[in-house]
Amino acid sequence: MKRILAALVMAVSLTSCHDNPFLKQWNTPYGIPPFGEISTSDYIPAIKEGIKQQNAQIDAIVSNPVPADFENTIAPLELSGDILSKVQGVLFNVVETDGNPELDAVVEEAVSLLSAHSSDINFNKALYQRVKSVYESDQSSLTREQQMVLKGWYDGFEREGIGLSEEKQAELREINAQIATLTQKIGNNILAESNAFKDKFGFSVSSYPSMMTTTEDRELRRQYNEAYRMRGHNGNEYDNRELILSLVGARIRKANILGYKNSASFTLSDKMAENPQTVDAFLKGIMDAATVRAKQEVKEMQRFMDEDIASGKLAKGSKIEQWDWWYYAEKVRRQKYDLDEDAVSKYFKAENVLNGVFMAAKMLYDVNVEKIEDVPSYNPQCVTTWKLTNNDGSLIGILTTDLFPRSSKRGGAWMNNIRNQYVDANGNDIRPIIVNVGNLSEYMSIDDVLTTFHVFGHALHGLLSKCHYASVSGTNVKRDFVEMFSQFNENWAFQPELLALYAKNDAGEVIPQELVDKIRASSKFNQGFATVELTAASILDMRWHELTSVEGVDVDKFEAQVAEEIGLIPQITFRYQSTYFNHIFGGSGYDSGYYGYLWSEVLDKDAFSIFQNSPNGVWDKELALKFKQIFLERGGSEEPMTLYREFAGREPQADAMLRSRGLE
Repeated sequence: MKRILAALVMAVSLTSCHDNPFLKQWNTPYGIPPFGEISTSDYIPAIKEGIKQQNAQIDAIVSNPVPADFENTIAPLELSGDILSKVQGVLFNVVETDGNPELDAVVEEAVSLLSAHSSDINFNKALYQRVKSVYESDQSSLTREQQMVLKGWYDGFEREGIGLSEEKQAELREINAQIATLTQKIGNNILAESNAFKDKFGFSVSSYPSMMTTTEDRELRRQYNEAYRMRGHNGNEYDNRELILSLVGARIRKANILGYKNSASFTLSDKMAENPQTVDAFLKGIMDAATVRAKQEVKEMQRFMDEDIASGKLAKGSKIEQWDWWYYAEKVRRQKYDLDEDAVSKYFKAENVLNGVFMAAKMLYDVNVEKIEDVPSYNPQCVTTWKLTNNDGSLIGILTTDLFPRSSKRGGAWMNNIRNQYVDANGNDIRPIIVNVGNLSEYMSIDDVLTTFHVFGHALHGLLSKCHYASVSGTNVKRDFVEMFSQFNENWAFQPELLALYAKNDAGEVIPQELVDKIRASSKFNQGFATVELTAASILDMRWHELTSVEGVDVDKFEAQVAEEIGLIPQITFRYQSTYFNHIFGGSGYDSGYYGYLWSEVLDKDAFSIFQNSPNGVWDKELALKFKQIFLERGGSEEPMTLYREFAGREPQADAMLRSRGLE
């Protein structure tokens, strides 16, 4: 009987593996995942098989009797784990866009398996010895890209504790698993609380700014603000406060084991900024300048509030509060620039804005975009798929756009890789599959338009890659460098020549020049507020990860201490408060890295100033193709500052960034 049962189990197992879409060749158009064939039950078996196969691939590398070199050690390492790459490319995209409790449970198990597997690789001494042997040998015959790939593998082993004792490695394994589980849980809680917000008020958190701008009832605005700010802080099953302390504590312990005094020091040691002191000084300079501007903005808004007091709409002595900012800032904007967001948004229908994004890519980089039908999709009702080609018809890559909110999708906007660009073992250039996700409006605000250009900037960075190795292709660059390209792409959103092509109302009428002039004139409006809340959140991130212990730390008191330290005016709070700060606590990978948006903005605005100063104007094709070749095609195949100096012929300067925010 036992033999029969064993045979049945084996048969079921073999059938399951045979039918699992992740374990088969994908004969779909462009190698797009066959989403319709994938079920929730396929992920974990595929991950387990993928781990088994990558272990076998690594064993083959380690047991090779030939002395280690790049081609027999690093190159096969780069190509190992292909099944895991397929599974993760699908799973983590789907759970962020179409999550559900069943999928959350799968991800929880997947994260545990993948964390353990990652630790197995990080602590594989035999593999490390081969990598080290290549690293310490003469590298003169290697390309610069190969040198960067090799450095990445060697530094990865060193940073993740290959030199630790077995006892410390075992401890680090547990900590890594804990960190992976906690970030996933916090992210899930943020999504649940955001959905609860929508259930209560009838609009999504992505619509919060627009509702705060248009809602006249001050008490209702206060309620919106309180509920928005209390996400993950409601004393229920989704409360993130204790989870955050556990996560920060785990990150501190990991840093200590690896020889660093805090998590920020560890994380920044391989970033452009290199250390917390550099980041803190950078942020302080911006915060001080922005606070001066924000205080001026409060005075301007108070005049409008005083008018409402005089008319009897508000009680005497009313002062601008956090929940008043959006509403009264809009009044100031209308008076200063005669600019009405409602009048603007009718010219920015989502479909037209996306066309504008694609037009800019064509005008700058010779990218052609074509909508394609009848291809697999993870949500056919909500997403659109596009094929991008060069002028000669060769494939650049595949892009999926998923722009509008739904309850299964986490908040914000982002770019995901379903497949990285790389060259396979047969010399084939495998082109990338990229997803742009948003929570935008059908008729977009100015911020929505910028967001659409922003995420497509990330997409271009992934799609235009011409690297050989996946670990350095596309957006696989230092975290404080990656936002340069998304923010750089925003610079074209409101260029008059482009607006004339895409900014049209439902009647097909092009946006009037008068309105274009107002949009451009108001570009620095409210930048005190915008810069303060962003910089404050960046500092909050740093302060959390500069802690050396969480003993006795209270989340609310900690935030209050940081606010007092940096002189955060009461009318503004952190862009993200701790309990819903998904970037740093929810698995987005920005811990000790949220400053990267501002750091990258220095680079992006300085690079754009070169276009502005070009005799051929901002649409200088030769300059754009140079930008494409140096930055967008080369990914992480060279150090960021080397690339920047190659493009600009000099070091970056902060002047352009400060001017763009009106902080000069």
